[in-house]
Formats: sequence, C-alpha cells, structure tokens
Amino acid sequence: MSAQPDHHTPARRAAFVLNPTKVDVSVLRARVAAQESRGGWAASQWFETSADDDGRAAAQDAAATQPDLIVIVGGDGTLRAAADVLAGTRIPIGLVPAGTGNLFARELRLPINNLSAAVETAFTGETRLVDLGHAVLVRADGSEERRAFLVMAGIGLDAHMAAHTNQRLKKRIGWLAYSDPIARSILGNKQFDMVYQLDDAPEIALRAHTVIVGNSGSLTAGLLLIPDATVDDGLLDAVVLRPRGGGGWTNIGYRLTFNRLLHRTGFGRFVGRITPQARAIRYAQAKQMRVRFEEEQEIQLDGDPNGSVVSVTLTVEPGALGMRVRTPRRRGRGRGQGRAVAAGAAR
Repeated sequence: MSAQPDHHTPARRAAFVLNPTKVDVSVLRARVAAQESRGGWAASQWFETSADDDGRAAAQDAAATQPDLIVIVGGDGTLRAAADVLAGTRIPIGLVPAGTGNLFARELRLPINNLSAAVETAFTGETRLVDLGHAVLVRADGSEERRAFLVMAGIGLDAHMAAHTNQRLKKRIGWLAYSDPIARSILGNKQFDMVYQLDDAPEIALRAHTVIVGNSGSLTAGLLLIPDATVDDGLLDAVVLRPRGGGGWTNIGYRLTFNRLLHRTGFGRFVGRITPQARAIRYAQAKQMRVRFEEEQEIQLDGDPNGSVVSVTLTVEPGALGMRVRTPRRRGRGRGQGRAVAAGAAR
C-alpha cells in the first residue's frame, strides 16, 4: 500500500526581492505562479526595492518572514545589496538576472534573458555554496563602512566608469556605454600611488592605473579578466593594470583577448609558461588584501560606485559561511568535482 501524503506538512514558500524597474512584474508573477503550482509551493511574498532602498531593506524584510527560498530579481548591484543582509542566514538564494552585466549570473551559468528558465532554476536548481567578499572602506575623514561584494571591487578606471557612465545610455546600449570613459582613461593614462599587502606578506609600493579584486574573473563578451578567480575557492584574486603608454595598453588588450585560451587549455598554459610575464598586467591571490593610497581614489563594488577611499581592506568569507545560491543542475558530473576543480585552480 502506498504511503498517504501528510496533508499537515506546510507547503514551502518563497520570497521575492525585486527591482521593479528591471523586469515586467506581471509577466514575472505569471511565471512564478506556474512554477509554484508545478512544485506544490505556497504563494510567494513580494518585496520591491525603491529609490530609497538598493535592496538591503527589502531583503531584510523578506528574510524576516523566514521563507524556504529568497529570489533576487535584478542585476549585480541588487544582488550585492541583498547579500549584505542575507549572508549567514542559511536561506537558499535564487537569482533571476535582470541587469546590464549580470556577471555573477554568468559566472554560475544561470539562464540569461530567459525568464521562465531563470525562475525554474531558482525553484528547482542545486544549492551551491559560494564565497562572499567584504570590503572595509576608510574615508578621508577616518570613518569606516563595511560592504559586501560578490563579483569585483574596482579602483581606478573600473570605479571611474561605474561612477561617471551615463546611466540612461548604459540602459539602452549596455556595456558599449563604457567606450567613452575607457578611451578617455587610456589617452590620459592617469596613474596613482598605492601600497598593498597580501595576507601577512610585506607591504609593496607601486604606481597603478587600475586595481580590480575579484571573487569572479569573467567580464561580458566572454573576456576573462582574472584567470584564477573562482567563486568557491575561499580566495580573492587581484589584477593590477600599470601600462606605460600605448604599448602597455596593447599588451593588456592582447592578454584580455587571449586569457581564456592561455589559462583554460593545455596548449595555452604551455605558452604561458614559456612567455615572460608582462609588466603592464600583474596578478595576485590572497585571503586578505589591504590597499592604501597617497590620494583619495574612487571605488566600485559589483558595478556600483561607493565614493572615494584612502584605504580599503578586502577579505573573503568562504562558502560555508557565505551564500547558498541556486544554480542549474549539472548533468554527468559528480557533486564534488566542481569543488575539486576550484581547489586545483587555487593552487
């Protein structure tokens, strides 16, 4: 005789945190209702961000309802703000990408521009442990702020683009809107003095044009910026751009174009071993990175400008303590294999 279902067991329930300007809410609700019916979930609760809330308050309100799943609908910025308050709650997080870059979603191979598939993955996907970055920002007046990030923290050109790119143009043409600030930065080649420290190693002083510290290494259009960065290896990876004129920028462009080949194929790794390391682009890896500057520098976190700082301390919270994110179910691949690959890349 087959077992009878326990009708007293409460149905699972999700909470949605969404940026209503990034998605057609009526279409989203229809897709969610279909998934709820298919999986036996109770009706979800909805929490919208606003001009006064980048996602933190909405995420906090969602977590207070103690749902079985929290789904973030928005871009990297909305997800980063929500991560600030959701880390450590142990509530699985689904992601429906609805931003310009969606770098974190791309890194986890989540469905992009496919609302139905993204909603289905949020409800039914595997729960993967991912690292969470933390940045302690020190302002010129000595005040400190602590912020989370999931993708990248950038200083120099990267932060300048985040702060000064026309947002209306960015919404219309995406990353092409960055072409003007990039061109201006390359022509000006403005650099700054900094001192950095990796874990307990001695401090190192240098001049740089751009510093990017990543929990993830890929950009849009398939460009691999930080080859060894992995979202679940418990480490932060940094790239420092320090070109000397046009030749240096040419070398950087070459590296970014061929990084995926050089670091993700056997032939490419062989070529990399016999090729001298370029001065214009340097990489580093650590659990903690401290950087201080001679003059204030702009900083961005996951594409959002965060003002200017005189120093910043960046640390990583390993996946076991960080975030639990729903990702597509892997086929023909053991559950431990992905982590083994990440560990291998970290060595």
